[in-house]
This record gives sequence, structure tokens and C-alpha cells, in this order.
Amino acid sequence: MAGILKSVSLKSKINLAKKKFAIVVAEWNEEITESLYQGAFDALIEMGAKKSNIARKNVPGTFELTLGGLWMAEKKEIDAVICLGCVIQGDTPHFDYICQGVTYGITEVNIRTKKPVIFGVLTTLNKKQALERAGGKLGNKGEEAAVTAVKMLEF
Repeated sequence: MAGILKSVSLKSKINLAKKKFAIVVAEWNEEITESLYQGAFDALIEMGAKKSNIARKNVPGTFELTLGGLWMAEKKEIDAVICLGCVIQGDTPHFDYICQGVTYGITEVNIRTKKPVIFGVLTTLNKKQALERAGGKLGNKGEEAAVTAVKMLEF
């Protein structure tokens, strides 16, 4: 696996086989978000999570990650939620509103549910930058989101 797991030795202090994760994935910019999902899923498995304890839920776009993340975090059996999306800047201020809204929303879900709800959203200027961060030369931010979820569970 190319990415953070090769550069960080993560020996979990907890038994991840007993932890349940939800990965909420935005369908918009699917080429990017599918790669982020695969990075997160593979990282969780490599760190000791069981496939049967990882639930995937799709939402239409990045803005909907907040509500999807909340619904999953409210489930008693879910220990951590990873929200994955990608917003690529265009010619209108839409980018700014979506990025600000989802950032604030996921922060609120963390505070409200008192569970780790991880912000795995790429906010890039173009598709090339997104691809570089979704398994390209800059690694896979999905992997990083999975590592963050585990570290927060250990906290």
C-alpha cells in the first residue's frame, strides 16, 4: 500500500476487530471518491478491522456528507465515521459555500455525537490535484482518514 501506512508505524492500542466503522462516500466526483474509499477501506483492514464491521453508505454529494455522517454516528453500534468527498473549484463561489458548509457540518457532528467523525474531503483547485491526493503521487487521503479514525478511537 503506497501512502501513510508505509511511513507511519501504527500498532493500535485497541482491538480494531471489535470496532465498527462507517464510511460515508459522496457520489459526486466518483472517480476520486472511489479511490478515497478504497484507500480508507484497505487501511482499516490492514490495521486490523474486520470487513464485516465496515459499513459503506453513499450520499449524492459532498454537502450531504454532514447528514449522512450524523445518521451513521447516531447508530449505537458505530464507533467511528469516515466522511469522504471531493470538491473541485469552478468558476462560481459554489466551491466556497460547499467547502465551508461541510467543514462546519462535520465539526458539529463530532461535537454533537461525541464520536470520531473524520473529515476526508478533498478541496482542490483542479482534478489533477484531486487525483494526486486520491492514490497519486501525494498518497491517498482516504488512508489518512482511516488512520485518523483509529487514532481518535485510541484517544
